[in-house]
Amino acid sequence: MIASIVIFVLVYILLATERVEKSVAAMLGAAAVLILGLIPFESVAAAVDLNVIFLLIGMMTCVAILSETGFFEWVAISVAKAMNGRPIPILIMLLIVTMIFSALLDNVTTIILLAPVTILITQLLELPTIPFLILEALASNIGGTATLIGDPPNIIIGSRGNLSFNDFLYHLTPGVVVIAIIFVISALMLLKKHLHVSDQTRTRVTESCPKLALRDVKKMKRSLIVFGFIFIGFFTHHHLGVPPGVIALAGMGVMLMVCFTKSEAMLRHVEWDAILFFIGLFIIIGALEHTGAIDLLANGLLNLCGDNMLLTTMVVLWGSAFLSAVLDNIPFVIVMMPMIQKLLVDTGASPTGDNPLFWALAMGACLGGNGTIIGASANVVVSKIGECNGYHISFMHFMKWGFPFMIQSVFIAMIYLWLRYFF
Repeated sequence: MIASIVIFVLVYILLATERVEKSVAAMLGAAAVLILGLIPFESVAAAVDLNVIFLLIGMMTCVAILSETGFFEWVAISVAKAMNGRPIPILIMLLIVTMIFSALLDNVTTIILLAPVTILITQLLELPTIPFLILEALASNIGGTATLIGDPPNIIIGSRGNLSFNDFLYHLTPGVVVIAIIFVISALMLLKKHLHVSDQTRTRVTESCPKLALRDVKKMKRSLIVFGFIFIGFFTHHHLGVPPGVIALAGMGVMLMVCFTKSEAMLRHVEWDAILFFIGLFIIIGALEHTGAIDLLANGLLNLCGDNMLLTTMVVLWGSAFLSAVLDNIPFVIVMMPMIQKLLVDTGASPTGDNPLFWALAMGACLGGNGTIIGASANVVVSKIGECNGYHISFMHFMKWGFPFMIQSVFIAMIYLWLRYFF
């Protein structure tokens, strides 16, 4: 256990100081835990979340095919023109659309789709790109908190707790809406002094012709039709019994076929360093789980509280938030769910959706991901997309934006849970 914690801390220091690339640090850490036998090699497949890996590969390839048609340039110019080149309405719209898409799809898919458009809009209007990208990642994690399908921890909580889609809408969505409104207002206040567009740039945007950006309309239509079926699959994957990652891979295969695109050319657009980073991180977290480190942390959280439900709820909320900022929230939630269910049985509390512990865990795990660049998959993906377009988002730069917003969001969630279940 001590060895797995030491390796995780060393990898975390490398990530924070950026002495080596993120993917290299994660793979070195993964190799170390495997060499030391801290996780059996046979358990690696279970530790690596293939749903996330397949989703990333499939969606990145599909987006690469669609981007060849000029679709994202057309969307960016159309949005900027519709808003008359005014940056404040554009920022508000981008954040709201990101949160809605993340609630209906998932936050990783949303970022893969919207980040390229965001980069093009900021370039077109000569606005600071990195703050827009970071805020978009934060918005995706907030939006994903609202529904059963928005973030993987919610899927786990819903499955283990026998909670329905409507339970999440009823118990989480009202609080997330309040968090989202305050988040947008705060983002505008922080960026207000940077949201200025010259008259010359605004004139260039308003007089532009978006259709000229399209390079292959036939291929674009075929791609969008396939995307439509992929999204239908995402919405219905619970009923189909097929993980979103498998749907993304299938959509990738169909799109490569109907668009007559060579897979070798498109797979070059996949952010393989991001894929390696996730694989390495999953293995390191798997070692923490296998050696009992995460179990120890989760037990420690719950042992602090005794049978005081209000205190337990707040400890679960804040403990989940801080741990999810530095750990992967998926294994943490997997460990926490049976403990919470046992605690409910021991105290005679209701194990249904009316119990605040489920929602404290969901809010803490999902919102806590905003704390650092490795706290959520969407954060890592947006940093990689930014780097490919010449915008480096460092660990500390992301934390400078993300950590205060995480504290703000979790504090609002705390007030919401207190007012709704204990006041």
